[in-house]
Amino acid sequence: MFNAENLTKEKQESSTAHLETMDNAVDPIYQAKARILNNALQDIGMGRYQVINAWTLFVVTGFGWLSDNLWQTVVSLILVPVIDEFHVQGPFLKLSQNIGLLVGAAFWGASADIWGRRLAFNLTLLIIGIFGLAAGASPNFVTLCALTATLSIGAGGNYPVASSILIETVPPSHQYLLPVISIWASLGDLLGSLVALASIGNYSCTPPDCSRASNQGWRYFVYTMGGLTILLWAIRFLVFDLHESPKYLIGIGRDEEAVATVHKIAEYNGKTSNLSVQDLKAQDRIEGEHDTGVVGRKISVFNSDHLRPLFATRKVAYSTGLLILIWGTVGLAFPLYYAFIPYYLSTRDATFGDGSTYITYRNTAIMYAISLPAGPLAGYLVELPLLGRKGTLAISAALAGAVILLSTTARSSSALLGWNCAFGVTSLTMYSVLYGFTPELFPTKDRGTGNALVASANRGFGVLSPIIALYADLTTSVPIFIAGALLVVVGLLALLLPFESRGRAAL
Repeated sequence: MFNAENLTKEKQESSTAHLETMDNAVDPIYQAKARILNNALQDIGMGRYQVINAWTLFVVTGFGWLSDNLWQTVVSLILVPVIDEFHVQGPFLKLSQNIGLLVGAAFWGASADIWGRRLAFNLTLLIIGIFGLAAGASPNFVTLCALTATLSIGAGGNYPVASSILIETVPPSHQYLLPVISIWASLGDLLGSLVALASIGNYSCTPPDCSRASNQGWRYFVYTMGGLTILLWAIRFLVFDLHESPKYLIGIGRDEEAVATVHKIAEYNGKTSNLSVQDLKAQDRIEGEHDTGVVGRKISVFNSDHLRPLFATRKVAYSTGLLILIWGTVGLAFPLYYAFIPYYLSTRDATFGDGSTYITYRNTAIMYAISLPAGPLAGYLVELPLLGRKGTLAISAALAGAVILLSTTARSSSALLGWNCAFGVTSLTMYSVLYGFTPELFPTKDRGTGNALVASANRGFGVLSPIIALYADLTTSVPIFIAGALLVVVGLLALLLPFESRGRAAL
C-alpha cells in the first residue's frame, strides 16, 4: 500500500518538531530506550515475524475488534425479540452492557500497564465466550442483563489492550495498520447481522404470541456467537505465541527481557539484531540525572505513575483532555444510533410498508457490508500529507453527523437504507482513525492507562445513551438527531487537537 522506505524517512524527518512538545511528558530514559527499540524493529523490518507473526497478530488482535463490535451488535439485534418475549423496556439491556464495557475498559486498560499485555489479551475473549453462551439460556430479563454486563467486562478490554499490542509490535513504517485493523470491527457487525438474519429472521415470534418456545431465534443467535468467541479465544491462546511488548518491558526496567524479545523476533525473521542490553543500559548512565523514578522500578497498582505523564504539561494535558472529550462524545453518539437502529428500522420499515423482521435484519446486514472498506480507506487517508490523522478524523466525523441528520428525511425504505449505508462508511472511517490516532499519542509505558481513560470515557458516556432512550420515543427520530449533532461536534473538536502523529514513530 505504501513505500515503507519513504514513509520511514518521512517519520524520521517530521518526528523532531512533534516530539519537542510531546517529549516533555515522557521520561527521558524511556524515550532514549524506545527510540533504540524503534530502530531495532525497523532494521528487522516487516519480515517473517511480522509477515507470519505480526500479520497473524493483525488477525488475532483483530479478533478483539471483531468481538467488541460483534457483541454490541448482538445486543442491538436481539433487542426487538427480547422486548417481545419479556415485555420489558429494552434500553435496560443496553444499560447493563454499557456498564460492563465501562468496568472492562477501566480495569483491563490500566492492568495492561501494571501486569503486561499478555494477561488481558488471553483472558478477555474467554470471559466473553463463557458468559455469552450462558446468556443464551437466560430464563428471564434480569438474568440476561446480568450476564450481558459480565461478558461486557471482557469485551471492554479489547480495544485498550489490542491496540497497545499492535502498535508496539509493528515497525514504524507500518503504523497505518492500526486504523486499517478496524475492518475487523466491520466484519463483526456484518457477521452478527448475517447470523441474526438466519436465526432471528426465521425463528422469531409474532406479537402478541411471544412465548419462549416460539421465539428461539435470538437464543440460537447468542449461542452461536458465544461458541464463535470461544473458538477465537482458542486460536488466540493455543495457536498464537504472543511475546510481551519490548517497550512495555523497558518501561518497567526489564531491559534484558526486552532485548531477548527483539532477538527472538529477528531470529523468527531469519535475521540478526545488533541490539544489546548494554545499548539500553547506557541510557541509564547518560540520562541518569533526569530519572523520574518510573523506568527500572516495579510499578505499584496503587500509585499514579502511569497517570501523571498524560497530564505532565499544559499542552499534553490539553491533548489528553480533548481526547477524553472526543471519545466520550463518540461514546454517546454511536450507541444512540447503532444500539437502537434495528428497532428504528423496524418502525420506519413498517411506516414505509414493510416492517417484517426479515427485511429489518436484511437491511442491517446490507448496511454493515457496505461499510467494510472503511478501515482500509482510513489507513490510506491518514498517511496523506494534506489530511493526516486530524484532518481525516475531522472530515469523517462531520460527514457522519451530516449524513445521519439527513437520513431522517427518508421517505422510503430504500432511501433510508441508502442514508444508513453512507453513515456506516463515514462513521466507521472516523472510528478507524480514532482507534489508530489515539494510542500513537501515548508513550508505551503509559499507553494502557491512556487507552483506559479514553475507552472509559467512551463507555461511560455510552451508559447515558440507554438512559436517554428510556425518556425518548424510539419510534421517532429524536435519538438520531442527538447522535448526528454530537458527531458534528466531534468533527470540530478534532481540529483543536494540538498534535499530529502522521510521520512519527510511536514511542
